[in-house]
Parts: sequence; structure tokens; C-alpha cells
Amino acid sequence: MINGKFCCTFSFDPDRTSTYIGLMTDRPHILVVDDHREIRDLVGRFLKQHGMRVSTAPDGKSMQQILCEHRIDLIVLDLMLPGEDGLTLCRNLRAESSISVIMLTAMGEETDRIVGLEMGADDYIAKPFNPRELLARIKAVLRRAKSLPEQERLPEEALVGFDRWTFNLATRQLVREDGVIVPLSTGEFNLLITFIHRPGHILNRDQLIDLTQGRDSTPFDRSIDTQVSRLRKKVEADPKDPQIIKTVWGGGYVFTPTVVKT
Repeated sequence: MINGKFCCTFSFDPDRTSTYIGLMTDRPHILVVDDHREIRDLVGRFLKQHGMRVSTAPDGKSMQQILCEHRIDLIVLDLMLPGEDGLTLCRNLRAESSISVIMLTAMGEETDRIVGLEMGADDYIAKPFNPRELLARIKAVLRRAKSLPEQERLPEEALVGFDRWTFNLATRQLVREDGVIVPLSTGEFNLLITFIHRPGHILNRDQLIDLTQGRDSTPFDRSIDTQVSRLRKKVEADPKDPQIIKTVWGGGYVFTPTVVKT
């Protein structure tokens, strides 16, 4: 966006863009990824009118370039894209980033919505859509992300210790003090890394689902309780009397050990 006009192709001057963004760092930066120029124009103009910064991209390659050059707060990601589709991009993005994602698609099937959420999307909205509804969903996702406890920044290659365990974040190996390597499923790894980044913080079910699965919880959703139970069986000396991952009644769970970078 330069001089109030949105550029809906990927041609831009990085110097001018960086200068402009530097003046507006208090505004959330939204990246709209859609192969339809008209939709990128419409959404871009509308979000700009409501105080947000906007970058646009027609495909995954352009999306990655923008992510390398700018700090993005949320991605509005179309499901149907040329090249890599939105589901693939969302899955790859979630594997290496916690940027919020709202899936945007012409498909209204329940299966597509569920798959999108399982891939790590934070929310889902089907075309045709009301721009005001999209704005409301963007604000809700950003508000929820902001309310999460600040995580302790650990490099991806860090080796950390807690209780009687050593955890290699790069290889995902969890090693007991006697040298035994305990395998973790993807869900267990995501849950453990979430706890390790926020030791001592009480995390409720909604926050844990959002942090580990990138989606909203649904009524009576107890999937996170199952994951906690499985992880406890692997890390607790006595899973029936957990001392590492403690339950806070009415509040959620708390990771009690001190985490030490080794």
C-alpha cells in the first residue's frame, strides 16, 4: 500500500514499503492471499479503511516472499490457489510459525472446513462473504492471540532440561535421565513444546487447543484432555499423581518444572 493505494500484484518497492510500514507499526498487518485480484482489492481496501495494514499475494510463492520481508500478524488464505493450495500452505506454515490464519474459500462443505481447521487454521469463512464478518473474525482471532501468555523465546535448535528430562527441540527427542529415548506423537510434541515455552502459566483448554492445533475449541471438546493424559503417561513418574503437568481445577493446566536451557 503506497500513498493510500493498494497494489494487488506482487510488484512493489521494498524501500518505500518499509518506510510506510515503519510509520504504522501499531496497526495489525494482514496478508491477503487470493488468486482473484478483485477479492484482494475489495478486502484490502476494506481492511485499510478500518485501520489495518494490508499486503496481498496471488499465490503461495508470493506469500512466502512477503513473509520473509515483513512481520505479518494474520493471513487471510484462500483454499483454492494456483500451485500449492491453501491447505498445503497452511500446514507448512503451521509447522514453522504461529501466525494466525483464516481460511477463505468458495467451498461450503463441512469437510473442507474441518480439514482446514485440522491443518492449523484459526478460523474459516466461506465465499461469498460479508466484509464486515471477515473483519469481525480477524479482530477476534487477533484478540485471542494477544490474550495468550507471552512465550519464552527459545531457538529451534535449543536443548532444554526439566525435571528428569532433556528435550531436543531440533530432533524432537525426549530423553530420560537414564538415557532412554521416549517417542512423542505430533500432538504430544506440540503440547509439550507449548508447555515448555510457557512454564508456570495456567493455560485453559481453549488456549491449549488454539496453541497446539491452531483452531477454536468447540462445545464439549475434550481432545486436549486426552493429549494431556497421554503426555503425562510418558513424562510423569506417577501419571495418577502428576507433578509436572498439574491440573488447575476450573482453570486448565500448568507446567510446573523450571525449564533450563542446556
